[in-house]
Amino acid sequence: MEIQLQLDPLSVERLARALSAESGVFKLFYDTEDCGCNGVIVILVVTAPDATDIVIQSEPYCFFVDRQQEQQFDSRMRLEADPNYPSFKLSSDAGLFSSNIRIKDVRVKSSRT
Repeated sequence: MEIQLQLDPLSVERLARALSAESGVFKLFYDTEDCGCNGVIVILVVTAPDATDIVIQSEPYCFFVDRQQEQQFDSRMRLEADPNYPSFKLSSDAGLFSSNIRIKDVRVKSSRT
C-alpha cells in the first residue's frame, strides 16, 4: 500500500524546528512502550531509517513507517499542527487517528571532542 501524507503549513514549520538544522528523518510510529494500551502514535525524529522501514513521503520532509505497522494507517492522511498546543492531529477521510501526536527526538547524538 502506498501512503500519502498531506502536511499543513504550520506542520511544515514545526517539523523544521524539530530537525533544528541537524540531519534526521521522521517516522510515524505506534509506541506501545509504557502506555498500558494498544499504542499511541508518535512522530519519531531518527538519525536514519531502520532496515524494516519504508518511505511514505519524501517532500517536504522524509517520512518513514515500519512495514509491520503500515496496515495501521490509511493510504491518504493529513497531518495538522495544533496552533495552540505542541501536538499534531492525524486524520484521513475515514476518521481521526489521534489529536494528540507528539514529536519525540531519538536521534543518536554524536559526541564531539
